[in-house]
Amino acid sequence: MADRVPARTLVESLSSGFEEFAAPEPATAPDGPLGWPGYDEQRARAAAAGADEAVLCGRGTVGGREAVLIAFDFGFLGGSVGEAAGARIAAAFERAGDLRLPVVSLIASGGSRMQEGIRALAQLQTIARACLLLRQARLPHIAVLRHPTTGGMWATLGASADVVLALPGAAVAFGGSRVRAPGDDEEPFTAEGKLATGQIDQVVGPDELPAALARAVDLLHPERLVRPPRPAEVPRALTDHPEPGTGWEAVRRARAADRPRAPEYLDRYFETRFALSGDRCGGVDPGMLCGLGMREGRPVAFAAQTGTANTAAGFRTAARLIRLADQLGIPVLTLVDTPGAANDGAAERAGVGPAIAEVFTAVAEARVPITTLVVGEGGSGGALALAAPERTWITPDAYFAVIAPELSAAILKRGTEDAAELAGWMRLRPQDLLELGFAAGVAAR
Repeated sequence: MADRVPARTLVESLSSGFEEFAAPEPATAPDGPLGWPGYDEQRARAAAAGADEAVLCGRGTVGGREAVLIAFDFGFLGGSVGEAAGARIAAAFERAGDLRLPVVSLIASGGSRMQEGIRALAQLQTIARACLLLRQARLPHIAVLRHPTTGGMWATLGASADVVLALPGAAVAFGGSRVRAPGDDEEPFTAEGKLATGQIDQVVGPDELPAALARAVDLLHPERLVRPPRPAEVPRALTDHPEPGTGWEAVRRARAADRPRAPEYLDRYFETRFALSGDRCGGVDPGMLCGLGMREGRPVAFAAQTGTANTAAGFRTAARLIRLADQLGIPVLTLVDTPGAANDGAAERAGVGPAIAEVFTAVAEARVPITTLVVGEGGSGGALALAAPERTWITPDAYFAVIAPELSAAILKRGTEDAAELAGWMRLRPQDLLELGFAAGVAAR
């Protein structure tokens, strides 16, 4: 069942003090730009239900922060976008830039309005430019995908947002159900399918949506930011172990099953967290935790490895997170813990090399400070990609190496029993990394 909640009812349930923006002057040609027979009457009948267009735009308070809201009314010609709706959306983005406010798009749309033909389709370019200008102004855009979000409104307004939430069961697809090939599996065309393939961040139930939206707006709001951004604090180590005596002891300690992992560090570091998921290219890696957290009243973005061999999707998600933080002026914390990047055939087909390159580039380009703590294994380039030059700390339970000692033995045509000896020669202990100038310090408890 399509989302028939009137736009005004929706914005009033998610915000307080909502004030509608004055709408740009609409086109006055009879029956629209194509002279579509009966189009004027169609719009008049749709307006009789209470909405005068497919979108309602204004400003209101979400949680405790002001934002610009764009709410679609599916009851008005299926939430379709023509020239008038496109002009409203673009004007709302422009007002957000003038007011220095985030944009929240509450989408329920079948796409472009066919009664206005190419003039309606061209609104996608207008909307894409409006989204770009907001991004260039370093302001956030949060989208909520309702049922349905299809066609151009998914491919421009929804998919381009910095944070994308969706309601359970919502149809989310470029092709709507009436234009797809018959017999297609429905799952890829749903919010749940988009979450599984890394195209959205969270599926949020209607009862949880107000709180989730308020958290996202609060974490991303320009009022929260300190300029220039201060570096994120180095997390404290979660054990008080002494520094390891040998390289092999460092490796064994980092691989211990009971060693603290990234989720424990994140729980201790942040008062609250908001997860961002997926690489926007069809992939999700549960071994790369990304999102935004609140620490002592200010937001910090995080990308944290959890001890697995990360895939191309994981690295692309981390790169996306770092670029978003840099765009908005939010400092970044990275937690390094991986035996190395995935190196099987599936990883190569997925482009793991270019994905790692994306992270190296994102770190190198970042204008915001990045703080790194190595909490476990630092395995080669898959770990180094997340490490901030000159701002990397390490715990006593961790090591960092150009390659794992066992793989070093294999390359040198020596037996695995020689791995312990090679670990010593590799100088991979925390104190070695400090002496060699790689680590800025060893984290204390």
